[in-house]
Amino acid sequence: MIKNKKIVLTALFIALGLTLPMITANVPMIGNMLLPMHFPVIICGLICGAGYGALAGAITPLLRSFIFGMPPLFPIAAAMAFELAVYGAVAGLVYVVIQKSKGSVYPALIISMLSGRAVWGVVSFILFRMMGKTLTLQMFIAGAFTNAVPGIVGQLIIIPALMYYLAKHRAASVETI
Repeated sequence: MIKNKKIVLTALFIALGLTLPMITANVPMIGNMLLPMHFPVIICGLICGAGYGALAGAITPLLRSFIFGMPPLFPIAAAMAFELAVYGAVAGLVYVVIQKSKGSVYPALIISMLSGRAVWGVVSFILFRMMGKTLTLQMFIAGAFTNAVPGIVGQLIIIPALMYYLAKHRAASVETI
């Protein structure tokens, strides 16, 4: 029964990852700042676990690219698939350890955000090289951090608040839903 709940919730988070970017569809720059695909993937990792979070992260940008044409499949969606898979996996893995020590969600969130951005940088560097282009350190910092500050702040506020709410109402894990 728990596995079925995790599968259904993962599908829900993928659907949210497909639809939330539509809020900013007319202004891609705003979408790059708010990171609407990241929220459901990280939450999926926290609630359903590392494997399901990684699956949601890998599928969401690729599926969104195939269905809506945004983000462009290569190199953007391809690099995002790796990045988001790491967000979901690391958030889920670290959160399990944190839950056992009765800690907050912040370490899981911060570690997953840094890990995902690092993977995005490495994969983007490789994909850009394959295209005969370069990803400079300035481009990496701008794409991973500077331009994403509003989304990062939003994740640091909204995700812990949501997890606190779910924990308070005994729904912080699939086992209790």
